[in-house]
Amino acid sequence: MLWLKFIRKLFKILNGDISPHQIAAGIAFGAILGLTPVLSLHNLIVLLLICIIRVNVSSAIFSMAIFKLLGYVVDPYLSHPLGYLLLVKWEFLTPFWTTLYNLPLLPLTNFNNTVALGGLIISLVIFYPNLILSRKGVIAYRTSVQPKLEKMKIFKLFKGTTIYKWYKKVSDFRGKIT
Repeated sequence: MLWLKFIRKLFKILNGDISPHQIAAGIAFGAILGLTPVLSLHNLIVLLLICIIRVNVSSAIFSMAIFKLLGYVVDPYLSHPLGYLLLVKWEFLTPFWTTLYNLPLLPLTNFNNTVALGGLIISLVIFYPNLILSRKGVIAYRTSVQPKLEKMKIFKLFKGTTIYKWYKKVSDFRGKIT
């Protein structure tokens, strides 16, 4: 039933009053968190950015979960070969990596791990396209799909139930508090 919670949370994010840019930024930052190993300095920096700038935290967590699952597929075929290429095959970069590794905090980024470096490079390369496509996707959903869903009979029946009315009261009340 966990996947039902994810789907419900996704629709709550998409149907809410949250700006499409905040949702898209959450998705883009979540991709960085999802495609790289959890315990690293750059993920701490990304988490701090999520807290400091106006990013939807729920969409970042949702995106992180999706990209973490995608990472298991991408790691052996894309992240590891890219990291291996940068760390081992291209020997002219060895002095650069050695210098970085000898700096005080940079080893905490785990860049010396092929999967971590490859995942970070991939997530940084797709960051801006991910941001733009996610924003356009949210806007497209809100303008074309959401009105069609609200016109469906099953949705109208659900809106008439006591459970939905109670849920709406609670969520409206929570919105006034924050």
